Amino acid sequence: MAFRPLVKELLVVVLPSAHRLATRKAISPGDPVGETFVGVSRTAPVLRAVIDDYLKRSGINITPDHETEHVVMGVSLIASTGGVGLLPAYAKNFLTGSVTSRPLKGNTPTVELVLGYKKSDESPVLKLLLSSLDELVARVSNQSH
Repeated sequence: MAFRPLVKELLVVVLPSAHRLATRKAISPGDPVGETFVGVSRTAPVLRAVIDDYLKRSGINITPDHETEHVVMGVSLIASTGGVGLLPAYAKNFLTGSVTSRPLKGNTPTVELVLGYKKSDESPVLKLLLSSLDELVARVSNQSH
């Protein structure tokens, strides 16, 4: 296997637009304590580890009330439960009017998005993707800012 780094994403707090914490410009690590917390399942081990490590370093112990395997499912769970969650910043692309995001205060953790592929794969589609990857990432990065 080979891995090609794409982008680093900051984690953000995703929460309902009407949530009491949504009035804040940024969320402290301890603010979600006592709230319904939507966590990332262990099927996303890297993201789960980044979130768990961040909470641990912040002295916060939160057991997720719900766990999700996918960003869109997480946004849906947050909307339906009135809860909060920590997700990569690209989750903002999937937010509806009833859900918003806020940055974290302090040393915000990041997760790196990578493309994994089999090095011996001679697929012309893979070769085209790899040759265009830098341009595609730059284009997407420019649109999101």
